[in-house]
Amino acid sequence: MTPAPAEAPREGSGATAYLVEGPRVGLRHFTRADGAEFIARARESKALHQPWLFPPRTPAAYAAYAGRLTDDPTKAGFLVCEKDTGKDTEEDSGMAAGRIAGFININNIVGGAFLCGVLGYGAFAHAAGRGLMSEGLDLVVRHAFGTLGLHRLEINVQPDNAASIALARRRGFRLEGFSPDFLFIDGAWRDHERWALTADMVRA
Repeated sequence: MTPAPAEAPREGSGATAYLVEGPRVGLRHFTRADGAEFIARARESKALHQPWLFPPRTPAAYAAYAGRLTDDPTKAGFLVCEKDTGKDTEEDSGMAAGRIAGFININNIVGGAFLCGVLGYGAFAHAAGRGLMSEGLDLVVRHAFGTLGLHRLEINVQPDNAASIALARRRGFRLEGFSPDFLFIDGAWRDHERWALTADMVRA
């Protein structure tokens, strides 16, 4: 069962530009205006991401990446943004509310009898280890099973990517299988574990 956030998420709050929000983060779609911040965060986070993840780090790469997420009906991209909680912490000191903590995308969305999507995600270095992506993933799960009407979400992750596996496990995803040579990443075909969550598991 996926744990609930400390307070119930609000869908489509009129007070913010967020699609859905929790106590500390809100979700919104990618825009062109996010390019400069996203690229800067990705460059700062290179050591954290590689060899697992390669988000865009140039304006042209970001434009193509964001364009696919906004134009392709089989994809839905979400920026996980920090909210102004009114509480100053060491991590938040001097930082503006709304900064991008990470991103969570739903790829390969299929309707019909399947109603499934495949999640991909990444935290930026300043947000790592602070629980922001855990809250963000909860919000994406609820948005996917609610507003988007999906029944199943999958996460495919390389076996040595301990941080991503830990996040999937914490959010209630179950390990369903192992796929050798599953995705071509960083110059080679990589093995992946397959984790999944269904709407029925969340309701339970």
